Amino acid sequence: MNERNHIQITERGDPRVAPFVSVRERDLTGGADGRFIVEGKVPLSILLTQSRFAVESLFLCETRLAPLSDMLESLAPNIPVYTAPQALMDEIAGFPIHRGILACAKKGDALPLDDFLGAKRLLVLNEISNHDNVGAAFRNAAAFGADGVLIDAGSCDPLYRKAIRVSSGSSLWLPYHHGGTGLDQIEALKGAGFEIWAMTPRADAVPLHTLTPPDKLAILLGAEGPGLPEALIEAAQPVRIPMRAGFDSVNVATAGAIALAHVFNSD
Repeated sequence: MNERNHIQITERGDPRVAPFVSVRERDLTGGADGRFIVEGKVPLSILLTQSRFAVESLFLCETRLAPLSDMLESLAPNIPVYTAPQALMDEIAGFPIHRGILACAKKGDALPLDDFLGAKRLLVLNEISNHDNVGAAFRNAAAFGADGVLIDAGSCDPLYRKAIRVSSGSSLWLPYHHGGTGLDQIEALKGAGFEIWAMTPRADAVPLHTLTPPDKLAILLGAEGPGLPEALIEAAQPVRIPMRAGFDSVNVATAGAIALAHVFNSD
C-alpha cells in the first residue's frame, strides 16, 4: 500500500470517517446517500478485485493493516485507508467490529432490466425482505451458474451489509436488477423467450425432478411464509420440490439452491 493512502484516525468526530459512523443506523437508511458498507476480508477482496462498484475509502483496525498488505498493494493512491485502534473503531461504528475491516463504496447507476433479457439462467426474487435470505439466494445463484438476479422493489437491497456478508461477496459481482414489480418482470422475461418456474409447495405443481430445463429459464422465488402471490404463480409454470408427507416447504434460499442445482446438473 502506498503510504499516501494511510491516514491514522485519533478522534471519533473526525469527519473523514463520517460514512462509518453508526453503521447499523446507516444500514436502516438503505444507502440513501448512494453509499454502502462492506465488512470482512472476503467481501473486501471481492470488492477490490471483482466488483463493478467504485471504492471510496477503507477503515481498518490498525492491527489489520499488516495482514492485509498484499491485498492493499494495488489500491489506487486516491483511495484513503483510515486506521484506528480497535476500541476507537468500535466506538465510531457503534458496535464491535470483530473482523476489523470496513469499506465504503458507491452504488452508481442501477443495471436496467433489459440488460438481463439476453441471459440463459436467472434467479428472480419477489417480496423477499429478509437480508439473510437475499444474501443466501445470491450465493446460491453464483454457485450454480445463474447469469444474474432480478429483484422486485419489495425485496431488500442486496448491498445491505449483512446481505453482502451472507452472500460471501457474490452480490458485489453477480449482476442484478432491483426494481419494478414481479408481474412486470415476468412479462418482460416471457417477451424475451424465458420459461419461468414459480417455486411453490402447491400439490398440483409439477415435480422439479421431472422437468428438463429449457434454453432460457428464470426461477422465481417468493417470501418465507406467504410464498409467491397467486397472480405470479398463474403467470408462470408452478414447480414444487417433492418432500416427505406432512412437510411442505424449506427455506426460500434452500429451495432456490435445489432448483438451481437441478438446472446446473442438467445443462
